[in-house]
Amino acid sequence: MARYTGPIQKKLRALGLESYGVYGTRKDKRVNQGFVRRRRISAYGLQLKEKQKAKFLYGVLEKQFKNYYDKALIQEGVTGDNLVVLLERRLDNVLYRSGMFLSRKQSRQAVNHGHFNVNGRKVDIPSFQVKQGDKVEWTERGKKTTLFEIAQNNCKSIPTPHWIELEQTQMQSTVVTEPTAEDGEPEIDTTQIVELYSK
Repeated sequence: MARYTGPIQKKLRALGLESYGVYGTRKDKRVNQGFVRRRRISAYGLQLKEKQKAKFLYGVLEKQFKNYYDKALIQEGVTGDNLVVLLERRLDNVLYRSGMFLSRKQSRQAVNHGHFNVNGRKVDIPSFQVKQGDKVEWTERGKKTTLFEIAQNNCKSIPTPHWIELEQTQMQSTVVTEPTAEDGEPEIDTTQIVELYSK
């Protein structure tokens, strides 16, 4: 599956983000940077930046992101809120939110390797949309990997959001209710994204 593989810190600076999962805080100070002329960003530039920010944080490329927007557009309610909910309902995001992994990139790797069952059936598609009542658990093969040990240690210190229930003994996550727009990344201004696609 296609994904961003470039330098993380450079991307964080370009998007104005403070952190990115396991990569921690971005470095503001750059040695020998010299004088840098900052251009005023246009309205289009701001809108584009918000879209790039959302794509980067959720690990989604343009074609798939546009598909999420098209789905959000035809759903009832606010388009921007619908978009965030669709992104939050991704399987790799649910595992990241459950506290088992330090980044979505790490949780996506675990899903790609076929280490999880959803309601008893193996799912190896990170973009799989979970829904209320779904149970996500490790496969027997997955429990024998180092990723499982990492997940066990992570979830001891990382809290889960209100819409996910994690049973630490069995390492099983249950989606108790669907996420809302408020559960998404606070750094993203979905209004700008909707305006960009509305042109």
